[in-house]
Order: sequence, then structure tokens, then C-alpha cells
Amino acid sequence: MKKTYIKTFIGTALLSLFLSACSDILDEKPRSTYTPEFFKTEKGVMGGVTSMYAHLRYLYGQGYYYNSLLTGTDEVTYAQSADGNFKDMDMTGVGSITSSSSRSDVLWNEAFPNINTASGIIENAEAVGTISNALIAEARFFRAYDYFLLVQTFGGVPLDLGAGKLKFNTSPVRTSTRNTVPEVYTEAVFPDLVKAVADLPATPRVTGGATKTLARLYLAKAYLTYGWWLQNPNNIPTYPAAERVDPDGKNAAWYFQQAYNVAVEAIENPGPFGLQPTYYDVNLGTNDRNNEILLFADHTEESEFYNASSLSWSNGNAPENFAGWFMTWNYTNIRSGGKSSVQREAVQALGRPWTRMCPTINVVTTTFADKTNDSRYDGTFTTVYHGNWDKAGVADATLANANGLPVAPGDPVLTFLYEDVPGITYAEGNANIGAGVLPGRADFVIAPSGISRITYPGLWKLGPYRTDNGTGLGQPNGASTRPFNIAKFSELYFVAAEAAVKGATVKAGMSARELINVIRARAGKWRWHNNNNVAMNVDNSAAMVAATPATIDINYILAERSREFYGEGYRWFDLVRTQKWAELAGSYMICGAAYKDRTPQTFTRTIEPKHYLRPIPLGQLDRMELSDEDKLAYQNPGY
Repeated sequence: MKKTYIKTFIGTALLSLFLSACSDILDEKPRSTYTPEFFKTEKGVMGGVTSMYAHLRYLYGQGYYYNSLLTGTDEVTYAQSADGNFKDMDMTGVGSITSSSSRSDVLWNEAFPNINTASGIIENAEAVGTISNALIAEARFFRAYDYFLLVQTFGGVPLDLGAGKLKFNTSPVRTSTRNTVPEVYTEAVFPDLVKAVADLPATPRVTGGATKTLARLYLAKAYLTYGWWLQNPNNIPTYPAAERVDPDGKNAAWYFQQAYNVAVEAIENPGPFGLQPTYYDVNLGTNDRNNEILLFADHTEESEFYNASSLSWSNGNAPENFAGWFMTWNYTNIRSGGKSSVQREAVQALGRPWTRMCPTINVVTTTFADKTNDSRYDGTFTTVYHGNWDKAGVADATLANANGLPVAPGDPVLTFLYEDVPGITYAEGNANIGAGVLPGRADFVIAPSGISRITYPGLWKLGPYRTDNGTGLGQPNGASTRPFNIAKFSELYFVAAEAAVKGATVKAGMSARELINVIRARAGKWRWHNNNNVAMNVDNSAAMVAATPATIDINYILAERSREFYGEGYRWFDLVRTQKWAELAGSYMICGAAYKDRTPQTFTRTIEPKHYLRPIPLGQLDRMELSDEDKLAYQNPGY
């Protein structure tokens, strides 16, 4: 294996935080220095543990990394204000993914320091002698977690950061070897997660802390992903070159069975976790940190320090949570009677618009085809924009809207319709955004076939939530103070179901169809219609279950995963794992980037085998003092 060079740094020097052991939340306090010697103390080890939770903010809520997980999949394309960060990911010829444009560099740059921190905790905790196995298991979880993200994204990555495999390194070094995919899984990901499952508590040590259930989810996901990798149904190449053979002699079927067993064990022994009663409750801002969320990158409006960013302004950089802006279009351009009737507001349905990413027409018409029984479309998107000009001090009791009819504050001003209907008249000046008019309706409308790169349903589930808005618009220009959800209890049902479809022997009552129907039944239960802003006590679970095919396949599971986790950053990993990327995301429909454009176009993506791995970041290659030939050997093929 070719030896090359990489610079690594002690991860704890980057995040100077430590934990107060008597608190039930992570208590972050700054230190001016954080040396390897301090790291060998109990307080230093505790600080390292806290820094690993803090590092999640540099990945989740980071809008450009978020873009790398969704744009170019069947969930998302680039929107009107997109620059190269987004167009390059779309695979339609408007840009190309390179080692300098791929925003997976965020993961590369953040994961390795955290891995090194975890290795330091694991080594030093034993020497300190007062650190519990459960606390060490938190470090093991995060080391495995980061390696799992890296190996899915880049292929084989270094296990030796300068001091030996999985050893804590305290000095910058310039030598490194990329290990193979099987080595990363069998030497790092699996052992750490198995140990984490054994040693982590069922109930979290602190709010949002790692638990046995969380570790089981990621162990099951890792088994499932590695099983697919061994099977390699579409002959996708790997790098560094390696035979698709498990070093322990186990086959793909063994790993699929393990994935099923571990996921089912977590479902049957959930600890304090479980499913929320309705889908709406899962992502509702007033219900953040609910018992369905296994892991989140935390933020708060109570303190700028603990929020890790300002409460009133933002510069669009980590550790701020600003991912929700990217799929928010500029609804503030809507006009009623010449006045701005939907103003920027710090509420979940609105927030700060950036217009960088958008759903395709196919998402609305196909992924979320059932909008009557299934509550997940309503619990995912903002489709009705209500008047709020009164909160900005505009005194008009009503404003003239579609067909010259009046609308009052709180009334629908613009509605994205559930389906195409006859009789819509679009005009360039309607509502100032080229919206449509239907006879007798006071709200402007846009049909699914009229969704464009500049006007589209907003992503409600990531919208802001504040309790300090008073009677006004609040502070919508600040980054979100909500936690960014990373892992959910509901995913255990999908992992077990996918493993069952891949051939795992199932338990009675827990077949793939039965597992998916638990999720679909919950999706049929409504307690609130989000976009109509009205109570809706309806149970469509029987209809949802009846509509599930008798035999489900991988494509059906992937469709259900998209309905359940749309826009949360799962999709690229799902399509790469199953090697369905080109099949399911090879084309899409969308209207153009001008307000007057309501003509759908079909765009074709060129997704090549090389794209199943992201390029090693150019910044890393530039830091390596190597010949061009050696740098090329370190880079993934095709980049």
C-alpha cells in the first residue's frame, strides 16, 4: 500500500471545552490552553468528551455540508440563487464535482481531529483511573461514528494519524496510509460500536448523551452498509483497491442478519426512547429533543455562548445552525395590493430565505403522492403562506390579493396546491412572483407542475422556532436556535426492514412489511393540519397499512425513507449504500429560475461509478509535500 503524507492535529486543541460532572446538561466552558498534559487529567478527559458533542455543530446545521448530502439526489436540486457549491453537486452539466468544489471537505476536516480526541480519551481514561467504562464508551461511539461517515464518503481512510493505528497523536506528522474499506469497518467501526453497545447506559448520562439505543442504531446501520458493500450489486469500484471479501470470513448475508438482529433488539429494548404519536410531533419546534431523537447537535436561544452563535445575526458559518435557510425561497417578494404581505419572520413556516436548494416536481407528485392519508407531506413542507404584515406594523386590516379579493392577517396569501387542477391562469405580475389565479379564490396558487427553482414549497421541518418574538416578527436573520436532529428511533424500523428484504431471517410479527407498517400507520395519524393551521383529529392508519404492497422491495423502502426523512441529510448515503443513485435520481423535472417560468423541464444527470466516492479535499492534498504522482495515488480515481 502506498505511503503518503497527511498533517494531523490534536483534536482537543480545536475545541476547548470541558464538562461539569454534576450537571444534567453538557456544560461548556472555555480554556485558553488545552495541552496533551491536561488531557491526562480527569478534567481533561471530561473536556474531551464534551468537545465531541460540540463537534457535531460543525457538521450538522452547516449548510454547505448539508448541501453535499442532498443536492444531486432524487430529493433536491439547485435553486435560483445557487452558486457553484450547489450546481457542482447536481450532476446535470452546470458544474462538476472536484477536489476543490466538493463540500464533503467539511466532514474530512472535522472528523479526524475528533477521532484523535476520542483516541486520547480512550487511552488516557485508563491511566487516570477514575473514568467509568460508560464514559469511555461515549468516546468509542464518536470515534466509530466519524469513521463510519468517512468510509461511506471517501472509501478507505487512515486509521493511523501519526502514532499508530487508532492511537492518540500529539504531534503534527506528515506520514499516513489510507486503509481499505474492510480494515476501517472491522478494525475501527465495528469493535468500537460493539463495545459502546455493551458499556453505554440505556438512559443518557446528560440530555442528548450517547446511549445503548443510539449505538445499536449505528451498529445496525454499519452492518447493513458493509453487507451492501460486500455484495456490490452494480460493480461500483472501491478505493484503495481491495477485494470485496471480509477479513473475518463472514459474507454479506451474515452482516444483513446482524443488522436485523441489532435493530430489532433496539426496538424491543428502547430504554426511554420511542415513536412520537404523530409525524407532526417529531419535527415540531415546541417539541424539540423529544424521545424519538437519539442524537442531535444542540443549540439554544437562552444564551449566545451555549448557542455557539449570535441570537440576532449570522455570517453563515459553522458552528451556526443555518442549513434551514437553503431550501427557503424568497417568499418576502410576495405582494398583495402592492405591499409585502408575507414578511420575514422567525417562525417555523418561514425563516430566512436563501434559495440555494429546492425540491423537484417529482418529490411533490411522486414521493409524496398521497397527501390525504399520509401526514408526512404536511409535516415536511410549508405549502401555505399566511399574511403577517400586521406584525411589521402595517396598519391595513386587509389587502387586495388574487382576483382583487381581500385577505386579512393570518389568511392564505399563496398556496402550493396538492395537485394540478384546470383553470389556473399564471401571469408575470401576479403577487409579484408570477403566481397563478383560480376563479373565486383570494389566495394566489402554484400547481405542482409550476414548481420552479425560484418558487417552491419551503422545508418546514428545519424552520426556526423562537419563544422571544413577542407580537412582532422576531429575529429571523439569526441562525436557528433549534437543535439539528441527527438520529431518530424511527430509523431502526427502516434498517431492520431493509435487512429483512436483503434476506435476514425475521422474527414473528417483525417482517419487512410489518416493520414499515408501524411507520406508515403513525404517518396516517393526524392531530394538526400544519399548513391549514387547524386541529385535525383524523386516523388514516388503516388506509395507510392497507395501501402497503404485500411484498416490499428496496425501492419501496427507499421511497418510504424519503417520505420519513426528507431533507434531513440521509439521502446521498441511502442511494450510495444501495447503489440506486443513478436509477432513482438520474433525471428530474423542475421549472426555470425566473418568476414567469411555469413550464416544466426534464434534466438528466450523469452519475458515474466514480461519483460513489467523494474526492479527497484539495486542501488536504495541498498540505501534503508529495509529487504530483503521489498525490494522484492518494486521491480517489476520477478526480
